[in-house]
Amino acid sequence: MATVPTYKLFCIGNPLLDIQVRGGEALLEKYGLKANDAVLAEERHMPMHVRPSAHSYDELVQNYPVTYVAGGGSQNAARAAAYVLLPDSVVYVGCVGDDEFADRLRAANKREGLHDRYLVKTGERTGACAVILTGYHRSLVPTLRAAEKFEKSHLSSPEVAPLVDAAGYIYVDGYFLTHGTESVFALNLAAPFIAQSFIAQLQSVLPYCDIIIGNETEAEAYASATGLPEPKNLVLTARAIALLPKANPKQPRIVVITRGPEPTVLVSSVDSNNVKVYKVTPIPDSLIVDTNGDGDAFAGGFLSALIAGKNLDECVEVGHKMGAMCVQMVGPQFKWPKVQIL
Repeated sequence: MATVPTYKLFCIGNPLLDIQVRGGEALLEKYGLKANDAVLAEERHMPMHVRPSAHSYDELVQNYPVTYVAGGGSQNAARAAAYVLLPDSVVYVGCVGDDEFADRLRAANKREGLHDRYLVKTGERTGACAVILTGYHRSLVPTLRAAEKFEKSHLSSPEVAPLVDAAGYIYVDGYFLTHGTESVFALNLAAPFIAQSFIAQLQSVLPYCDIIIGNETEAEAYASATGLPEPKNLVLTARAIALLPKANPKQPRIVVITRGPEPTVLVSSVDSNNVKVYKVTPIPDSLIVDTNGDGDAFAGGFLSALIAGKNLDECVEVGHKMGAMCVQMVGPQFKWPKVQIL
């Protein structure tokens, strides 16, 4: 009987192919979008999205030079963690179609050493995300397509269930796993619209989360959605999240709020009054390509250091390094040949 591989970090989320364009100010105005924001695609956004047909062209491809980059928040973080850790440390699960977009994602994962166990939906189209860059700021408009057809049964399949059981850390993006109570669960707040439109779902999973990572706009959206008194006070918000009821009292809850070039905030439920603030090493504007995926890169770096046995200070430092590397690349990518991080 063949030995089933095991991975220290198991990630699950929405696998998307990013379709990036630069100089998109006109697109922001036309579609009512904001820089440094993310909204789920509605019908009015569909002209921006690629339709994989030789005879069908979308607005982005017609009017702009397009760059295709592997995306999807959890998948970006998984590739960042795989970049840092030893080979065969990270596996990723999500749902894709049987198309060229899925092949592009597999190639990107292989490059960073990330193993994937996709659920493939025949005849469906792999999810995509329009990434509109203005300067180095990004506006994200994802359409999930096959990603939202993920089936829970895939997690209990013979190919995937042993990987969930063996993982020491599980990182979730839009899904919650109730499998394996000995694992450490990490959740990314993902985007402001998650707290604004899906607060009930978010609140239902937070008691099971040991690590919660988000940025300042996501934290503010959460504070506003839950009625916290000072939504712009990131320290109070981080502390409030850290002290929420927890299903597994054996694990403390760590809350990390990133703020781009501004200092990162960390609060632990073990000592919530001891708020840690970490300076970010500034990067000259001339070296910044774009900010697409930098938060995911931070999350992947943070988790990889935690898995490697580093303390929280070191985890934030590695997260900062991966985020800094990411913003100097086109989209959520990393330097090659690999740079030693740990």
